[in-house]
Amino acid sequence: VQLVESGGGLVQPGGSLRLSCAASGFTLSRYDMSWNRQAPGKERELVAAISSAGSSTTYADSVKGRFTISRDNAKNTVYLQMNSLKPEDMAMYYCYARSAYYGSEYWGKGTLVTVSS
Repeated sequence: VQLVESGGGLVQPGGSLRLSCAASGFTLSRYDMSWNRQAPGKERELVAAISSAGSSTTYADSVKGRFTISRDNAKNTVYLQMNSLKPEDMAMYYCYARSAYYGSEYWGKGTLVTVSS
């Protein structure tokens, strides 16, 4: 059972990245999913969340209008499209899965996003 994030990297301010979170060993469709991030010296914070069916999304105020969370349950994958990136978006981004139905939760190991000119 694991979540594997990918898509991080170095991007200039104003640029875009698309993060992916692929689940293996379990079925994503029963899980609410979220992207969280942690910058050096700061606490981990919620960036965006999406319900198991994809019908409901939530965003941190700091990313509203710039980031979009989505999911493809057929591919067992969740995405985070990040546009208009700012230096303050620079952090390790983690994928998180939680299921009240199964009473289980999982964290990925993270993918690093660096925003710098």
